[in-house]
Amino acid sequence: MALPQRQTDIGPPKFDKFLPPVIKENYGQWKYHEELSGGTMVHVAESGAKIWTVRCASPRLLSTETIREISDLADEFCGGYLRFTTRHNVEFLVSDESRLQPLVDKLTTMKYMIGGIGDRVSNIVHTQGWVHCHSACTDASGLVKAIMDDLADYFTHKVLPNKVRLAVACCVNMCGAVHCSDIAVVAVHRKVPKIDHANVTKMCEIPTTVGSCPTSAIRPNPKDKTITINEEKCMYCGNCFTVCPPIDIHDPEEDGVAIVVGGKVGSLRTDPKFSKLAIPFFYNEPPRWPKVVDAIRNILETYEKHAKKHERVGEWVERIGWERFFSLTGIEFTFQHIDDFTFMRDTMRTSAAFKY
Repeated sequence: MALPQRQTDIGPPKFDKFLPPVIKENYGQWKYHEELSGGTMVHVAESGAKIWTVRCASPRLLSTETIREISDLADEFCGGYLRFTTRHNVEFLVSDESRLQPLVDKLTTMKYMIGGIGDRVSNIVHTQGWVHCHSACTDASGLVKAIMDDLADYFTHKVLPNKVRLAVACCVNMCGAVHCSDIAVVAVHRKVPKIDHANVTKMCEIPTTVGSCPTSAIRPNPKDKTITINEEKCMYCGNCFTVCPPIDIHDPEEDGVAIVVGGKVGSLRTDPKFSKLAIPFFYNEPPRWPKVVDAIRNILETYEKHAKKHERVGEWVERIGWERFFSLTGIEFTFQHIDDFTFMRDTMRTSAAFKY
């Protein structure tokens, strides 16, 4: 007798387990899709079958109560089917057109923000910030809330030359998609970590601590059974703090954020692109970060005004040149913008695209 398949937590379950029947029946046979509004769209199969999508924003860090609320809506209107996008949008998959408008009405009544489809700002992908992350330089969740409150119109109904992907990372380790987003915020430490030598000897494994540094700035100090840091080599990444908490990277007075622009994942029209520095630093100004929010709106509105149809932010900047970008946005060019990386000749000529 065959034993029932045991469910484990090793690897994800097979994706088609969660597909609505209409998608399973027409898998790989979709003819076209059409945007109906800023937050709704319909996919039409070659067979004539249709499925509607309603996209709304989520704060990413969700309470159990909110997840239950979203699940109840999916049960009521979608046969239980929904999905989360890579940008933390919630997408309700509606197979019955008669349920589409009632779902939109109920989401609106419950104050869910519907939008993000097409040439608009999508929900912000971000890291955990001060809420959870032990090496964070900023409050990613609070910063995202402030940014999206200001740019809500670009999520719901305003149309841009192309889609714009935003991201926030709470440190340079970048658990978010900052390196490949159109406009992004990356938080930075700016001071060499402070060493609590007495506790390093009690709490840390010296070889692991030395090995955690990507620039070899940390060296053992066998005499005192601790470590030393070469300040000229330190890049303030905080990796050492991860494995050895007495090496404290946090500095509330000096931590802050930078803004980078021009990244993208897609290979349509041009190769994928890595983000490049636009504004080197802003101090943290919780709870609303007014200077950061204003700077992002300035870049977005300048792009909206000057880019050609279908151009992503990075494509627009490369067409007009970085000098013109700084001129149009009014952003100051500083020494931090100069690429002095040892192998810069290679990085300037390297694409992020896979080549076969």
